Amino acid sequence: MSKIEEILSQKILILDGAMGTMLQEYKFTEEDFRGKRFADWPVSLKGNNDLLSITQPEAIAAIHRKYFDAGADIVETNTFSGTTIAMADYEMQDLVYELNYESARIAKEVAQEVTLENPEKPRFVAGAIGPTNKTASMSPEVNDPGFRAITFSELSAAYKEQAKALIDGGVDVLLVETVFDTLNAKAALFAIEELKEELAVDVPVMISGTITDASGRTLSGQTAEAFLISISHIPLLSVGFNCALGAKQLTPHLEVLAQKTDYGVSAYPNAGLPNAFGEYDQSPREMAEQIRDYLSRGLVNILGGCCGTTPKHIKAIAEIAKEYKPRQFRKNLSQTETE
Repeated sequence: MSKIEEILSQKILILDGAMGTMLQEYKFTEEDFRGKRFADWPVSLKGNNDLLSITQPEAIAAIHRKYFDAGADIVETNTFSGTTIAMADYEMQDLVYELNYESARIAKEVAQEVTLENPEKPRFVAGAIGPTNKTASMSPEVNDPGFRAITFSELSAAYKEQAKALIDGGVDVLLVETVFDTLNAKAALFAIEELKEELAVDVPVMISGTITDASGRTLSGQTAEAFLISISHIPLLSVGFNCALGAKQLTPHLEVLAQKTDYGVSAYPNAGLPNAFGEYDQSPREMAEQIRDYLSRGLVNILGGCCGTTPKHIKAIAEIAKEYKPRQFRKNLSQTETE
């Protein structure tokens, strides 16, 4: 059992908040994204947040530090788009290993520094693996429903390269997140299991799907229970949901997971729903009070924030989480009932 698995049964672990929201405060220009090394790159690089781990590493480290200082136990690497598939938009497929390795190294370095300051509260790094900008389950062509822009094998190969760099960079856990298409996620999980066998490592794996609207389904059409069943053949540290919805809207879907899985349950919702300008207005206190409902009902083991959340949101969530015990795993409940 890894250290993080041991702690998961003892307390609610706090995940960080949004990286993108924090980066917006820097107002980085095209020149800032490029730095000296990429000054002559042939395409625009503004918006390639993953690249900032190379061109603006101090900013990335500072954001990790702010989330740890706010009470986070786990920070995510700055690698949401760190696959050859997503990096093709910037013609940076050949930089994927370096981008992921450097992001993991920066986060791990900060985690180790903060842990040294308070050894009783160890800090961890989750290697963030996003969904890519292509889907294996659906056709992007309205007039050709059988067409697929990507294959399972292509996805798996891309995820494997990313996961290898994250592991080499020192992450403690791999997080397959914002899953809108479970087939994409299965390609990632397949790649990770293959990699774990090849490297003889047993890095824990978290997975987090996203319910895209009021229908209560992922973009590829699955309910929370169907999503859970689809990925439960893989040994996981946790399964949960993030993004798309605010804390209140996510509650019924977390209930399903909490009742039906033996894994940990994670939740890192948005700071409410976006306003007319695509911005998030929910205050840290308001978000934390909505999350209190998860805690009072014993639904979760890992809590954090997604779009629109800041260190202030994470601090508010962490303070409320201290008042509650983590969700009991169903196998532990079964043992208690038979004793």
